[in-house]
Amino acid sequence: MLQICRNRSTDSRTMTAAGLEEYRKRFRTELDQVVDFWLKYSHDKEYGGFFNCLGKDGKVYDELKYVWLQGRQVWMYSRLYRTMERYHRPEILEAAKIGGAFLQKFARVQTSSGPWKCAFCLTRDGQAVKVQRTIFSECFYVMAMDELSRITHDKEMQADAESMMGQLVHWVRIDSSGLGRPQLPGDQPVNSMAVPMMLLCLVDQLTEGRTEVAEKYKELSEWCVEQILQHIQRDGKAILENVTFDGKELPGCQGRVQNPGHALEAGWFLLQYAHAKGDAQLQKTAVDKFIEVPFHTGWDKQHGGLFYFLDVDGHCPTQLEWNMKLWWPHCEALIACLMAYSYTREPMLMDRFKQIYDYTFSHFSDEEHGEWFGYLSRRGEVVLDFKGGPFKGFFHVPRCLYMCEKLLDGLLKGERS
Repeated sequence: MLQICRNRSTDSRTMTAAGLEEYRKRFRTELDQVVDFWLKYSHDKEYGGFFNCLGKDGKVYDELKYVWLQGRQVWMYSRLYRTMERYHRPEILEAAKIGGAFLQKFARVQTSSGPWKCAFCLTRDGQAVKVQRTIFSECFYVMAMDELSRITHDKEMQADAESMMGQLVHWVRIDSSGLGRPQLPGDQPVNSMAVPMMLLCLVDQLTEGRTEVAEKYKELSEWCVEQILQHIQRDGKAILENVTFDGKELPGCQGRVQNPGHALEAGWFLLQYAHAKGDAQLQKTAVDKFIEVPFHTGWDKQHGGLFYFLDVDGHCPTQLEWNMKLWWPHCEALIACLMAYSYTREPMLMDRFKQIYDYTFSHFSDEEHGEWFGYLSRRGEVVLDFKGGPFKGFFHVPRCLYMCEKLLDGLLKGERS
């Protein structure tokens, strides 16, 4: 009898390992297909940089180049080249370098409200078309330059990234007037979760393996975490996208909005930070509040998938696309649940991962042309069939596939990734 039990136990462990291996194989295959798609269709061999607007079959349907997507693509190529052996290839390195050169040459523009800013979009040959009054083009410029500098060993490029980071911190914490957005009497200052999330992501980028730089940004990272935690509202039962700077709920639709995908992304940002710091309480908060709560809130029990926006009081959200199923929240959910499982080994988190995985790969992945569709109806039908646009580029899908493959590598080795 004891021998039978032992055999059953061994079989159970084998099945678990086999299941993890199947997941890893799918993520690996899908990542290769996505990388091949962008290598084949997005490179502008005449002017440099990347075409962002690609149809379902990879054809360019608009030549505008979006700076934040250019930065994301440079970062993704550089990260793959640096950390995954099979992508340590000359064409990946060359693509990252060409994209970085395009950004350094054309991204910065002079504005009337300050010395310079990064454009939001450019013409094919690099002329500025539009500047947004936000920080996100600059954020992805920092990510791109820092990651590229790690493979080119270009100290000036690293300094460029840190200089831009300094400007970002100035806008966020000292004086936002350089963004060109005056503070009007009726416009209450808002702690939008996207800002501290993004800065925490940049701190993680800039400080990896650099002790002196980590010390420089220690206070900033703590501030970011504090700001993110303020979004836990309604006695811990909701993550609200916008709150006041002292952590109170805002009135009206702006204060009631929930973005489940964003909350899940914040969850794995916090998990990474907590794991690096050995902060067990913060890790628990990240799982309980930023993964469990938005999953239960955001999952569509009728049709499956995650809603894009919700109103915490149950009103119809004012965002017209609120009930659509978008690619990126599902990408963030996959990372968050698998990372949480890798740190805790809590079976419930693997169940969450499986649920999201089944929906995501059966709805977004395009087996015919490669890459993923980004925009589905509530019922899960493809509504917009392009693979790249002003807000969807070479980032959320490959980052998800890359990170999940890495996490599964660790799980299969029996390590806590």
